[in-house]
Amino acid sequence: MRFIDEATINVIAGDGGTGVVSFRREKYIQFGGPDGGDGGNGGSVYLIGDHDINTLADFRHVRTYTADSGIRGGGSQMTGKGGDDLTIPVPIGTLIYDDDIDELIGDITRHDQKIKVAQGGFHGLGNTRFKSSINQAPRRCSPGTPGERRSLRLELKVLADVGLLGLPNAGKSTFIRSVSAARPKVANYPFTTLFPNLGVVRVGMNQSFVIADIPGIIEGASEGAGLGIQFLKHLSRTQLLLHIIDLAPFDGSDPVEEAFTIINELDNYSHELAEKPRWLVLNKSDLLDDAEIKIRKNEILQRLDWQGPVYTISAISKKGTDNLVFDIMQQLEIEHERKHDINSEDALPIDSMQQQEKEP
Repeated sequence: MRFIDEATINVIAGDGGTGVVSFRREKYIQFGGPDGGDGGNGGSVYLIGDHDINTLADFRHVRTYTADSGIRGGGSQMTGKGGDDLTIPVPIGTLIYDDDIDELIGDITRHDQKIKVAQGGFHGLGNTRFKSSINQAPRRCSPGTPGERRSLRLELKVLADVGLLGLPNAGKSTFIRSVSAARPKVANYPFTTLFPNLGVVRVGMNQSFVIADIPGIIEGASEGAGLGIQFLKHLSRTQLLLHIIDLAPFDGSDPVEEAFTIINELDNYSHELAEKPRWLVLNKSDLLDDAEIKIRKNEILQRLDWQGPVYTISAISKKGTDNLVFDIMQQLEIEHERKHDINSEDALPIDSMQQQEKEP
């Protein structure tokens, strides 16, 4: 299925039902009085996270979603039936914007998370509501209020722990195939990957992480060139970036210059994204002998002035991939513990914090 990561839809909440003017008329009862009932409330529109959906493709075909309106009231003080709420399932990782004012409404980050995006109209009042000591027989009712209408822009950000960076044909798709069950298309030409691919990497019992392969980034991507700019935002949720470099480009290009291209485009797109933890992964070592690998590796690290972690692998033969994914799992667990500790400290009650300050 084609990967759709943006969609614009219209949502219309139900109108409130109208109240009615009615008077009680029963045999043998001389004075009836008002008994008009209220209308029903209009249904609201909700978006709900669904882990069984992974694209926004369905919104290409249906763009307007309308909740039920409330039913008008009746005599004998009968309240009209309220309109049913409309719940629209969306993928986990969907950002919801009010398209008219470009304001973020909500962020779907977990299964069954529910966000109201359009409020149903309030019910109208029947004439019973207007009865008073000076107006015993009111002939007045009120209409229901209209339901809220909104134009929404949905943006899907892939929820992945690890993101892959690299120019087209660097071997990202081959890498994700070698370490997970994902099966992206692989071929010996640029732009093989047209849509993001997610793979779950299982390291051990109850140990796994999600890795995302996005289309290759080219020079000028941050300004709209190529395919990468459409998907760079997916990397913003990742905790770790793997910068994959081709040790032996088939076209004879300079891997260091290509690496600088990625770094510049990343920084131009988002400084925050550029500052994320990033590991260097030198791929396609199976095409070179040990001596040549050492020479090219040293040259790359020296020219990049690289100080971070570096791994040499062959994605197609899986050489070095086990060690890499094991280290990734350890890093993610360390980061998870660090965030847990920070959240625990933030959640300390005031008394506990004051007690800690008193202790020497």
